Amino acid sequence: MLRKICRELEQTFMKDNSAISTRAGRYARQIGGYQAFATLSLQGFMRCLLCALLLVLPPLNLLSEEPKKAPALSLANVYHDGIEVAQYWVSEKLDGVRAYWDGNALYSRQGNRFHVPAWFVEEFPKTPLDGELWMGRGTFETLSGIVRRKKPDDKDWRNIRFMVFDLPADSADFDRRLRRLKKIFSTIKSPQIGLVEQFRVANSTELKDALQRIVSQGGEGLMLRKADSRYRAGRSDDLLKFKLHEDAEAVVIAHLPGKGKYKGMLGSLLVEMPDGKRFKLGSGFSDKERQQPPPIGAIVTYKHYGKTRNGIPRFASFLRIRNAP
Repeated sequence: MLRKICRELEQTFMKDNSAISTRAGRYARQIGGYQAFATLSLQGFMRCLLCALLLVLPPLNLLSEEPKKAPALSLANVYHDGIEVAQYWVSEKLDGVRAYWDGNALYSRQGNRFHVPAWFVEEFPKTPLDGELWMGRGTFETLSGIVRRKKPDDKDWRNIRFMVFDLPADSADFDRRLRRLKKIFSTIKSPQIGLVEQFRVANSTELKDALQRIVSQGGEGLMLRKADSRYRAGRSDDLLKFKLHEDAEAVVIAHLPGKGKYKGMLGSLLVEMPDGKRFKLGSGFSDKERQQPPPIGAIVTYKHYGKTRNGIPRFASFLRIRNAP
């Protein structure tokens, strides 16, 4: 394709009668196997130089950053009756941005590389880690804006930590993975990376008490990891989330106009669930979010309290944008 472009450029400047007559000298060096012309006008010389650069430069797609294949991460089911909670490790559910450290760089759940300052990861181990980028309770919106930027801001990233909860490349059960994590972190001094605290409970009553305590302190909920489970991708009861309400994700299909005090702003979102069902999501938005609603194609997170017989979420309320298109 590039050689065809060169031939077309050659024909163009050879036919150009308006070329400046000043000679640029003899240009006889071969570039990329292409013999440039000898006695060129200045205008022709510049065209041929462009052609030569096209031949010697690598393809443009090699210069751009290609998305990494989405990492195979474990995902949580919702806690339900019948779970033997004494068989699980329990931790706070951090309201952060999921991140995967492959030993060299941080990637999102979708495989997009996070643009972080070099100093942020300089003390990270070479071992792959599964965790969350986190700024603290109630800071998700601010955090999400920071980590999506192509050009990282040192001041902002000083407030972020990579909180680790698993070793995805380790084949041992979680009991042993947790011991290995503690050993790894015993030698790390960086304030930018930390290990999520894990604890045990004896029964569901203690689990519910722990949930109420975390929520009263501004936390989102709890995560349960089965002690004898191996790390595996996808959803299973090896990993559970326990919250006072359920949450889920849906894709924005359309913006529906508001009425009354919301006239001229967003009234509700028409969203589609993974099973193809659609419903209107109209509560939980701030005035600013109604003026600048999540874009079409964005994935949004909403909370709800069970589902109707038709599978539509009850009392659904917008929480946040999970992924922009």
